Amino acid sequence: MRYQILRSRRKTISLQMKPEGLIVRAPLEADDQQIARAVERHRDWIAKQEARLAEASAQLAAQGPLSPEELSALTEAARRTIPARVAHFAPLVGVSWGRVTIRRQRSRWGSCSAAGNLNFNCLLMLAPPEVLDSVVVHELCHRLEPNHSRRFYDQVLRVFPDYWRCHDWLRQYGPALMLRLGA
Repeated sequence: MRYQILRSRRKTISLQMKPEGLIVRAPLEADDQQIARAVERHRDWIAKQEARLAEASAQLAAQGPLSPEELSALTEAARRTIPARVAHFAPLVGVSWGRVTIRRQRSRWGSCSAAGNLNFNCLLMLAPPEVLDSVVVHELCHRLEPNHSRRFYDQVLRVFPDYWRCHDWLRQYGPALMLRLGA
């Protein structure tokens, strides 16, 4: 099985299935055998993820990529909608924010800079509204915790108790939405 290895100063090995293939994130000190064993242990999960991606891709293939006009309309809708959702949830999280930018990202739904600037993917407009809200809350909570620790997720769940259901929706259908950006 082929996969891409990304090494960093992390403590554990994690696997991520993307439309372009399996990504293995590994600690700097992990050797190739450790990584291969981790991949082998998760062979069933990998097969399920590949099948899920293939099914989602097939469903969206019929729709095809969004046209430039559709992408522009989606971006404009996001520029109207997402800042209002940020303004709604920021007081509930208890944070301020900087600039809100809408992008056409191929691998992220949102991000938060150290300065508090927030970036969101225009494709969130194709997701259910509660999924969009879950991403907004996720990024705002990074203003409190700039990591994905237990404390971070405690903050997310305090404001958005249904977060994990929305997270699972994005994991299941997100890769197919990303394909709508085209090549």
